[in-house]
Amino acid sequence: MEADGGTSTRKRKSAVLEGCRPAPATGAADPGSGGADEDLVDRISSLPIEILGEIISLLPTKQGARTQVVASRWRGLWRSSPLNLDFDHITAHWYKLSHVVLGIIKSHQGGGRRFCTPYMYTIHVKHAIEACLLSPALNNLRELELSNWEGQPIPASVFRFSPTLCVAHIGHCSLPDATVQGIQFPLLKQLRLVHSSISEGSLHRMIADCPSLVCLLIYSCTGSRSVRINSPVLTSIGVKNYSADTPMLEELIIESAPRLESLLHLDEHQGLRVSVLSAPKLETIGCTNATRLVFGSTEIQVRNCGLGTGLCTIKCLALSMCTLSLDMVIELLRCFPCLEKLYIQCNTPAKSNVWRRKHRNLIGHLDIPLKRVVLNFYWGTKSDVDFVNFFALNAGRLETMTLMVNTYTEEFLAKQRQKLQLENMASNGARLNFTTYCRHTFADIKYFHDYCVCKNYF
Repeated sequence: MEADGGTSTRKRKSAVLEGCRPAPATGAADPGSGGADEDLVDRISSLPIEILGEIISLLPTKQGARTQVVASRWRGLWRSSPLNLDFDHITAHWYKLSHVVLGIIKSHQGGGRRFCTPYMYTIHVKHAIEACLLSPALNNLRELELSNWEGQPIPASVFRFSPTLCVAHIGHCSLPDATVQGIQFPLLKQLRLVHSSISEGSLHRMIADCPSLVCLLIYSCTGSRSVRINSPVLTSIGVKNYSADTPMLEELIIESAPRLESLLHLDEHQGLRVSVLSAPKLETIGCTNATRLVFGSTEIQVRNCGLGTGLCTIKCLALSMCTLSLDMVIELLRCFPCLEKLYIQCNTPAKSNVWRRKHRNLIGHLDIPLKRVVLNFYWGTKSDVDFVNFFALNAGRLETMTLMVNTYTEEFLAKQRQKLQLENMASNGARLNFTTYCRHTFADIKYFHDYCVCKNYF
């Protein structure tokens, strides 16, 4: 039985690699055939060519090219499908990279789906990038990632894709006023400006000229001190405002954003004043020790929060702290009385988070609605243990608490279980999980992109 099973598996693998026979034209199975024969039927190749082309365009460049050897019907599909060209997917020596890329562009007959440039490149590769941007092979491009243009003005050829672009990542570019003015991006849904310079007026015009924009990331850009947001469709905004050059972003004003759900300040080293005038659906806030939040006439300084009336719309808080401070978190719980999810990222353990005497008047009176708590960089020190025990013993609706550590052993886990008062947890159904810590930070561009797409950041 084991030998037969192994043979059947090898047959199926061989069929995938060498090309399976097409399905019968009638779509009916042979009554006399067995189950093993049915496994060999190539049902994917019977799909319409348009669907096969879309599937191929989603594959990395190298894997997409390899589909030409799957079966005879697939041989011309990759060259006519929307091109997914990512320099990082091409395994060629640096001195051959430009030659390989230009060969792909010249032989491709379809339009473009995605074009991603490398972060570092030679002058020959730069010339190849410029040639690609002008090539008909990238017509109707949907996704563009211009990773690093060395601070030079963005190539004018980029804007020929403005009618069809859905995703744009512009890195280390200068965006002059004359270049940006009058450019419309009717389909653009995600815009990431990274280490680029753009004036305040041009940035406002660019956002306004993206009527479909749902996700905006401004990462260490210069040229603007203040940004005002007026968008009927924007749902996610992320800002990292520190930059070695000036002027850097100092103020973010949300004037009108009826669909805004997530607002993240990603920089714990540079202060940012965030004013929210109208964002009725805002549920997720990301802030640091350096963030000043203003909701209407109510101001919250994260470092020293004091608030008379709570903000009940906020359900999820992502907090980046220099040191783990229970006092600060308790104050923020008063500010956001309906908070259900709390994600804390802290690189340095605190000296003390003792709370029994300090907050004895608070215990039993503060309603903690938290259902999920995630603590990234848990060290297992006494201050960490005191912090976790506060929620374990006082959060009656807690469902899960996840502690992320660098590495852990059975001995470490056993000691932590002794220190953490898990048997006395206020919530009967609460679970405590240990896992290796997430190496992404709030300022990780790809991580922010994943959050905006799947809303599974926490």
